[in-house]
Amino acid sequence: MPNSIVIGLGCRRGASPTDMQTHFESTLAEAGISRAQISALGTLAGKEEEPAIRSLADGLELAVSVFSAASLEEETPRLLNPSDVVFRETGCHGVAEAAALALAGANGRLIVPKRVLNGCTLAIAELPPGPAR
Repeated sequence: MPNSIVIGLGCRRGASPTDMQTHFESTLAEAGISRAQISALGTLAGKEEEPAIRSLADGLELAVSVFSAASLEEETPRLLNPSDVVFRETGCHGVAEAAALALAGANGRLIVPKRVLNGCTLAIAELPPGPAR
């Protein structure tokens, strides 16, 4: 289904745009997802201008939706990999998974749990089918 995929992104400060791009491409390939299926990107407020995230978003020609730590924390019950370490650093138990789920909405589902490569994190969710998105 076109435009049914959303991606949550996170990264450590100063993470490499090349590493993020490589991580993104390999994760999509492994999951059998095409770029054409991606409708949105999201991250924690303050991360949207990190070079790794900005470069990926610019290359995909997609805006990055920004979520507060409090709104991402609301997704904690649906996270597959909640982290107390991430909570201490950000105020939410997950960034990539929570952002993907927030983008996908209450009926969306995580299809690729958080994956990390060289400080670049992403998770993929799928929007619910049908017009009630």
